[in-house]
Amino acid sequence: MSCAPMPAEGRGADVTEDLVLGGALRLRQPGRGHRVGHDAILLAAACPARAGEHLVELGAGVGAAGLAVAARVADLAVTLVEIDPELAALAAQNAALNGLAARVRSVHLDVAAPGRAFATAGLASDSVARVMMNPPFNDPALQRVSPDRRRRLAHVAPREILPAWVATAARLLRPRGTLTLIWRADGLAAVISALDRAFGAMMILPIYPQAEEPAVRILVRATKASRAPLAIVPGLVLNDAARHPTPEAEAVLRGGATLTLART
Repeated sequence: MSCAPMPAEGRGADVTEDLVLGGALRLRQPGRGHRVGHDAILLAAACPARAGEHLVELGAGVGAAGLAVAARVADLAVTLVEIDPELAALAAQNAALNGLAARVRSVHLDVAAPGRAFATAGLASDSVARVMMNPPFNDPALQRVSPDRRRRLAHVAPREILPAWVATAARLLRPRGTLTLIWRADGLAAVISALDRAFGAMMILPIYPQAEEPAVRILVRATKASRAPLAIVPGLVLNDAARHPTPEAEAVLRGGATLTLART
């Protein structure tokens, strides 16, 4: 597992404080509804951020992925964009909790807000080197919808949301900047379609529950204003035949190792 609860003095009954990345990161998050899981850690492990750059995470929740990258990359500035004001406040608390408040800030903002709203928040067009995101990827017309409001907000959205989030990422990124995202594996065609206009050099890394099973997630890295062709790189298998975590998965989910998309 990538997230384990820990005791916390005086915490509210509706908020827990948990250990992530084998204890390297501490996160305050709602006790019910959407909880930090593998997707956030995989997304962070695929982000190719470098020291001195500015990374924006869209739909950051309590900040797990952005904080994981900030903890890994020294001198990286991170802006966490989140529509839920309570989650945005928790993300700011988590930056402070992990000693990263000097480099990580949380902004309460809708990813679909117009460019002027982002500019007012200090996020001008063509200004950042990296964007990453884990958009809601369950279509309410096809998948069962959770009764929990926060879980719905994190997981469920109409199919139009992906092009809208990609458009925001393209606006924020400077030329040759990169977007990293995680999505359902069966939605690969939608991802390619959404990225095709503004991005190239797409690299796709499948995530398999077991070696002989179909992929359940894809991690995608794409470069703004590039014409390089698409490439599919070797994927990550999460569990062995006995359904125990593979050493490779443990290295990423608990040890903080990076994936190919972050290294090439």
